[in-house]
Amino acid sequence: MGQFLDLDAWPRRQLFDLFRTYEQPFFNVCAPVDVTRLRQTCRTSGAPFFAAYLYLSIRAANEIEPFRYRLRGERVWVHDRIEAGTTVPAAGEAFAFAYVEHAKDFKTFESNFRRERERLEANDDRLEPRDDRDDLIHYSTLPWISFTGIRHARRHDPADSVPKIVFGKTYESEGKLLMPHSVDAHHALMDGLHVGRYFERFQELLDSGVG
Repeated sequence: MGQFLDLDAWPRRQLFDLFRTYEQPFFNVCAPVDVTRLRQTCRTSGAPFFAAYLYLSIRAANEIEPFRYRLRGERVWVHDRIEAGTTVPAAGEAFAFAYVEHAKDFKTFESNFRRERERLEANDDRLEPRDDRDDLIHYSTLPWISFTGIRHARRHDPADSVPKIVFGKTYESEGKLLMPHSVDAHHALMDGLHVGRYFERFQELLDSGVG
């Protein structure tokens, strides 16, 4: 569920009107996050590392309201909650799309993630793009590359306003384990300020672990 944003009371109204007319309105921010403590926590508890940082990322995104904004023509819809739609490895050097229901605790989220993986493994038609849904963050992982920049494949769709988040290959630096992290966001709906708040909250959650 959700509701429409009151555009007349929105301080960003002029920015919204400006950037929604752009041919390419998405902007991208890439920066590393420190996953040292989370990796240690996962090794101690046996929790899957990928599911853990995916859970913390979608949790942070839900807490930063503009990550839940979506275009509806000339209006903005605010989702009450958004879910994770992520790529996962599939046979034959391919990948599939997994859709993981968010949860308030990691144990439930991990169970949802495991159940979705099992569903995909039992499904011959694994590539299921959910173009009918925008209550998502589109996630990808490039575990082979410690990237410093990224550009996404996109169709020209003026209605597309779903953020895209990518994780990269971890690497060590000055005694820390760092992970490249990319956020692609629609400039009509948010600015670098909001992406910065997401990075800050995500790092706080990474340092706290998944319990």
